[in-house]
Amino acid sequence: MVVLVTGANGQLGQAIQSISGKYPEIDFVFCSSSELDITNLENCQVVFDEFQPQFCINAAAYTAVDKAESEPAKAFDINANGAENLAITCKKFNTILIHISTDFVFDAYFSEGIAYYDRELRLPLKSNLGLTETDVPFPSGVYGLTKLQGEQAIQANWDKHFIIRTSWVYSQFGNNFMKTMLRLASERDTLSVVSDQIGTPTNAVDLAEVLIKIIESCHAELISASNYGIYNFSNQGQCSWYDFAKEIFHQKGVSIDLKPIPTSAYPTPAKRPAYSVLDKTKIKRTFGVEIKEWQTSLATCINQL
Repeated sequence: MVVLVTGANGQLGQAIQSISGKYPEIDFVFCSSSELDITNLENCQVVFDEFQPQFCINAAAYTAVDKAESEPAKAFDINANGAENLAITCKKFNTILIHISTDFVFDAYFSEGIAYYDRELRLPLKSNLGLTETDVPFPSGVYGLTKLQGEQAIQANWDKHFIIRTSWVYSQFGNNFMKTMLRLASERDTLSVVSDQIGTPTNAVDLAEVLIKIIESCHAELISASNYGIYNFSNQGQCSWYDFAKEIFHQKGVSIDLKPIPTSAYPTPAKRPAYSVLDKTKIKRTFGVEIKEWQTSLATCINQL
């Protein structure tokens, strides 16, 4: 079984590589952006023709959330056109596409323990476990919009797809919030972190394991065509960025003066979702996935550093 992975040098790509040895039955083909440029349809088809993959994990993405506001064309080319090119190519080669999306397709709000769709706090979410796969997306910035356009391009071009929305991804690989916090803590005595954005951290290695579980379920024909579609995945639980930072420092044994601040005190070019906890009921039911609490998974990751 051949599984082609795009974006092999990114955080998720490296996480998949780190566990690939556990799955000798899978012939992984890891492609960096220089080896497979998803914005180039012809290049996609040449690579697929060479390797004939049964599955493609699209871990390639433009993820610079703030920078996307000033270079939307580049974000669109990778996140929307790139996804469309892969969907077209997967259809041509009858390859099942597993595409990674984001909590940024939503822009929900949170007040006094209740999550709402709207800023005016009139419409509570349908699920008390978070945003569901059937909630209508409403991105607030360029990054989220281009990721949503990528989802829609896949849906329009190729039925055999899984779109996995995830949030707050970190790991021992690449650049991420956990690594940034540890670096800043080594450089200064005090740190202020936003405390009014609520979500769930996701260990990229846990996400990688779930993607392979989906592939194995498909390969074993344990699921039907009706199971294709959108799924949420993150670790369990919820926290603010401040809570996340506090736990990182606690587990790493770092002593620092950590201060909570509101989003308004830390302006950024792109607006962040105030609430992006994802309801993971669907992926648990469909694939029998057991999901670790975010604190437990963080401890595993910190032990890898």
